[in-house]
Amino acid sequence: MTATRPSVPAFAAVPVYAVAGVVAVVLTALSGRYGYHRDELYFMVAGQHLDWGYVDQPPLTPLIARISTEVFGNTPMGLRVLSTVASAITIVVVALIAREFGSERRGQLLAAICAAVSGFVLGVGHLVSTATYDLLAWMLIALFTIKLLRTTDSRWWLALGLTAGIALENKYLVVLPIGALLIAVLIVGPRSVLRSWWLLAGVAVAGIVALPNVLWQFQHDWPQLTVAGGISEDDGTENRIMFIPLQILQLSPFLVPVWVAGFRRMWRMPWARSVTLAYPLLCVVVLAVGGKSYYALPLLLVLVAAGVEPVLAWRRSVVAVGLALTALTSALFTLPVLPASAVDFVIPVNKEQGEQIGWQEMTTAVADVWNRIPSEQRGSATIFTGNYGEAGALRRFGPSHGLPPAYSGHMSFADWERPPDSNTGPVLLVEQERTPTFEAHFRDCEQVSTIDNIVSNDEDGTALVLCDSPGAPWSTLWPDLRRYY
Repeated sequence: MTATRPSVPAFAAVPVYAVAGVVAVVLTALSGRYGYHRDELYFMVAGQHLDWGYVDQPPLTPLIARISTEVFGNTPMGLRVLSTVASAITIVVVALIAREFGSERRGQLLAAICAAVSGFVLGVGHLVSTATYDLLAWMLIALFTIKLLRTTDSRWWLALGLTAGIALENKYLVVLPIGALLIAVLIVGPRSVLRSWWLLAGVAVAGIVALPNVLWQFQHDWPQLTVAGGISEDDGTENRIMFIPLQILQLSPFLVPVWVAGFRRMWRMPWARSVTLAYPLLCVVVLAVGGKSYYALPLLLVLVAAGVEPVLAWRRSVVAVGLALTALTSALFTLPVLPASAVDFVIPVNKEQGEQIGWQEMTTAVADVWNRIPSEQRGSATIFTGNYGEAGALRRFGPSHGLPPAYSGHMSFADWERPPDSNTGPVLLVEQERTPTFEAHFRDCEQVSTIDNIVSNDEDGTALVLCDSPGAPWSTLWPDLRRYY
């Protein structure tokens, strides 16, 4: 089909690229300030075991982590280069979405600035996470969907299919916004875009791109479903309680008037009503399954992009103050601008700040206990950790302390390696919390040290427990030591 609606304004390339460039410079300058996040430590090890899938995720983010460290160096700054690039592109895409809603140069620039100072964009841009690339994919899907609805040109289904297929190789959450958008189109239209062979072509493209990981999950009995079920069971109630407050806080309270204005404006556009309706539909689904609040946040950026046009009519001083406060609070709560010793101030709002601190100190503490083991016993001794962050940190920093590879039964660490059965000597356990049922697999366990971090993160108070030996050969114990969440 051909376009049936007016063409969009010219793209304000120079100012929008300038905003994205400033954010890229800021993220780069701060990228090495604290240290690796626990998930990043896991992704780096996963990147050394490239596969078409892992028990808790598809392969794209570990692949990107591998590429980034190989090209730019195995440092927090080197690891995060491609995340910075992805966030800069996300800002550009938000401006392009504003353009689709008819915004001229000033509106596109304002949309880019709103995205650039939002807490969610800065937070995921600072780290390597599945959410970083998920956000970019969602924004592209939103852009192509809006183009499809605005022009009724069904060929955009191909772009949607390709983007969705790539996104599925990063995280399965992409099915949520696509599902919400399809349901919304069925409810409020325009349904004509669904009556096209291009839709089937797009679905086929998405399926072909996503097929390798789907086959991997099938061959391994769908472990991702086990992981997702465990997360919902553990955190579902808390996620539901905090959903609405975090929708406001994680993007920025100061951007609420912008996305409310965007919601109202889009609802008055008959062709855009389905995109408007998709956000509350998505919120209902996320609440029902007990998902995390950020699962619905990307669609709020679409509402922000639509809301910049009415905001241009507001008093400039009010808008400027709002954006300045947004930038200040977002930087404070999502970027490593505070001294590490002061991070406890922001952890109640953004715990990910604290998860970047203390890994080298933890490794030093583990090394101190390891060195207490008689030298003649270390050859058959084992370091076993309770989670992938601890194991990843010891894999990254342990060699400089003379430590052997650490093992873990957490997530895909359980698949990559297990201790050899010849390791019949002492076992050094790294446990966030001492667990009798866990320690029952080992003989004569005694806590010999405690991790004392400068911040109250998940590893603060972690117990270092020294056991005489495993209770059975590692090959026998291994299935019982596996953890999916």
